[in-house]
Amino acid sequence: MKRFNEIAEFGKKLASQDNMDNTLFLIGEAAKRFSDAERCSIFIVDNEDHMLWTKLNNDIGRIVIGLDSGIVGDTYTKQEGQIVNNPYEDSRFLLSIDKKSGFITKNMLTIPIFNSKREVMGVMQLLNKSRFDFDEKDLEILTFLANYISGSLELALMLDT
Repeated sequence: MKRFNEIAEFGKKLASQDNMDNTLFLIGEAAKRFSDAERCSIFIVDNEDHMLWTKLNNDIGRIVIGLDSGIVGDTYTKQEGQIVNNPYEDSRFLLSIDKKSGFITKNMLTIPIFNSKREVMGVMQLLNKSRFDFDEKDLEILTFLANYISGSLELALMLDT
């Protein structure tokens, strides 16, 4: 219950944001804090070009993947969160991104972010939970967060175009 109260407090900060960069930064920082993850990337859906792209990804450069690529693409397609605690053993894992960045992904949690029409507008990806693997409680908390922030993100995306 404590985490849900923290998320509600976070919502007050989020409501005061007026641009997409600040909104994404706040969401990413909150998601890392609530899940005890090292990194958070938020992939935005581009249905016109059939891709997912990041604007927030911990300074490793923009990442662009196909809507059906990797674990993030699978999350988009299935429209449900996923826990992957052995990504290097998962055939969906995009090893090329770790190779390019020099980062080693130990575990991963992905959550779809729905817009007001219940369409996936983004995917939140958390990497490397610090002490343990991701579990169902993390999935529950981050799904709540994704639902909570969806209106702010949808508004920020509309204002950014």
